[in-house]
Order: sequence, then C-alpha cells, then structure tokens
Amino acid sequence: MKRDLISKRVREIPPSGIRRFFDLLASMEGVISLGVGEPDFVTPWHIREAGVYSLEKGYTSYTSNYGLLELREELARYLKASYGLDYDPQRELLITVGVSEGIDLAIRAILDPGDEIIVHDPGYVSYMPCTILAGGVFIPVPTTIENDFKVKASDIEKRITPRTKAILLGYPNNPTGAVMDSEGLTKVAEVAQRHNLLVISDEVYERLVYGVAHTCFASLPAMKERTILLSGFSKAYAMTGWRIGYAAAREEIIEAMVKIHQYTMLCAPIMGQMAAIEALKEGESQIQEMVAEYDKRRRVMVQGLNQIGLTCFEPRGAFYTFPSIKSTGLSSEEFAERLLLEDRVAVIPGATFGECGEGYVRCCYATSLADIEEALERMSKFVKRHRAR
Repeated sequence: MKRDLISKRVREIPPSGIRRFFDLLASMEGVISLGVGEPDFVTPWHIREAGVYSLEKGYTSYTSNYGLLELREELARYLKASYGLDYDPQRELLITVGVSEGIDLAIRAILDPGDEIIVHDPGYVSYMPCTILAGGVFIPVPTTIENDFKVKASDIEKRITPRTKAILLGYPNNPTGAVMDSEGLTKVAEVAQRHNLLVISDEVYERLVYGVAHTCFASLPAMKERTILLSGFSKAYAMTGWRIGYAAAREEIIEAMVKIHQYTMLCAPIMGQMAAIEALKEGESQIQEMVAEYDKRRRVMVQGLNQIGLTCFEPRGAFYTFPSIKSTGLSSEEFAERLLLEDRVAVIPGATFGECGEGYVRCCYATSLADIEEALERMSKFVKRHRAR
C-alpha cells in the first residue's frame, strides 16, 4: 500500500490563490498590479536609519522570546494613549514575526482538535489554513455588500455550538476595506460574553481608516480579558519586509503563545524591533501623510470602478476596493486571469478570500495615481468587451 508522505492537514489546505497570480505576473511585462497588498511607499528614512544604526552598533543577537522590553514598553504606552488599554509590557505583550505569525500563534494556543472558530467571510486568506493546521474547525459567517461586508452579531450567534471556542475578526478588512463601527462590535462583544468565547481581533489596518474612527475591540467593556489583539507595523509604517507584529492579551494566553513562538521562531529580528521602536516614537507624521495619499487614491478608484460598471461600495479602511464583477458573467478567477492576460492588469479573485467573495475581485490602491488611472482605462475596455448580454 502506498503511504502518503504529506500530512492530511497540509493536504487539506488549498494552495494560495494569490500566489498563482503573482507567479503569472512575474513572467509578464507591462503589467499594472492592483494585486499586492503592500504599501508602495518606502519605509521612512529615520526608521530605516534606526535599523542601519542597530547593525552598526552590533545589535545582531537574539532578543528575549517576548521581544525587546523597550519595544514592548513603547507599545504599552501607545495602546494606553490610543485606546485607554493597560497592558503589562513584561507579561501581556509579545513581539511576533509579522501579524501572520501572530494569527498562527493565537489560533494554535487556544484550539484543541475539533474546536470551532467562527470567522467572517470574506476574510484574510490565512485564517482558514491556520485553523486547519491547529486541528480546528473553520466556521464561516457570510457577509454581503448590502451590509458593506460587516459581520452581524446575530449571524455569529446562530453558528455557536458547544464546540465553539473563539470568534476571529479582521477589521478594517482585507479584502473588502470594510470597517466595523463601535455599535456593531459591541453587539459581537455581547455575544462573546454571553457564550464565554475568546475573540481574536486582527487590527493590522487600524491606522488606515478614512472619515471614520477605528474601534479597538479590546477597549470595549469587559473585552480586554477575552481578546487577543493582533497588530503590527507592516501597513501603517510601510514596513512589510521588516516582519514586526505584536500580540496583546492576558498573561496566560501570551504565555501559551510564547511556548509555540520559542520553539518555532525564537524571536523577531532585532534590527526590525529597533526600527519599530523608532517608528512608534517618531513615525506619526509619516502615517498621516500616507493615509492622506491613500484616501485620494481610494476616492479615484471607487469612482472609477463605479463609472465603468463594476459596482463598488465605499471602503472605509485598509487600502482595498472590492468591486462586483457579476455584470460580466465571469467568475472571479476567470475575470482576474483574463484581465491579466488580455489587458495586463492584475487583481485578485474574490473567491480566494472565501465563498462570499465569489463575484468580486480585490483591487489594491497602494500604488500611484497614474497607475490607478491607467488600470481603470484598461479595465473599462475589458468590461465593455465582456459585459454579459
């Protein structure tokens, strides 16, 4: 009998839909990419300089598994000033290798095999694979354009069973750009409290909001003790390649996450941590400049997509639009592949982010206005050729 060399859990994970399009894009010339979820800004110089200085001073060693204490202290001050949250930097904060590692650690730290985690659909691509790798059961909750892709507390509550362990939220949202307001999040918090559930709140886009306020889930009444707050430096500070994120939670949860972290990753790179300290201390003005520029691009993208017949609600966070492509009669994968091959514009199929993403594509506006305008011109021609009759 032939023996399977690959584990069943790994075989259950679908290959990344995003990666396939990146591979296609790499072999083509003249492509405008609206696919990469990454700031087109370079990390501000004074932050880069802090990383360079750390190398020059010989900071090339491991740090504590928890991360540099100075960075954790700066984060504790930031969370207090921004959201009124009190975290002990010694025991309730962990520096991770990006928020992606934080998601993996949080899920593995709390789930036993067969435990269920409830997640909105569409959602970030790693939520389901991380759940599967932890032996958990992924329970999607549909969201719709009619409600601006905000998850409803009542829809979450309908899916709670005796095996439910946690709710996972990712707002501001990738891929839709949706933002949950305080009222909607408070209703989710009430469900979590009523059923004694934990909440993993992925808030990596917390600083990228437009005309609305971000509500930190852990700041809601009685939620700090129930919440694993995840965020980082990649998006707001244009520090994707530095791979610095963090988790904030009560001591026993952080301790459990560190157990996994210390055996798999040891610690985040010290140079990145030194740069992150500088970002927290002196990076606020650059955030404001980048957010203002993203807002200009956001408005151009939304208006342009609606004008060419791809219905798009107004995203209030992150740097994505999520237009409907149903008028073309193409599936999201067909639309994305043909747009790339025929008109050299890269977008990501909505189905990559969950079943409710079918009929949509993700367009990232973290690119220049000139490229956005040219991409819209090309997309207009494509839509005219393929509009369903």
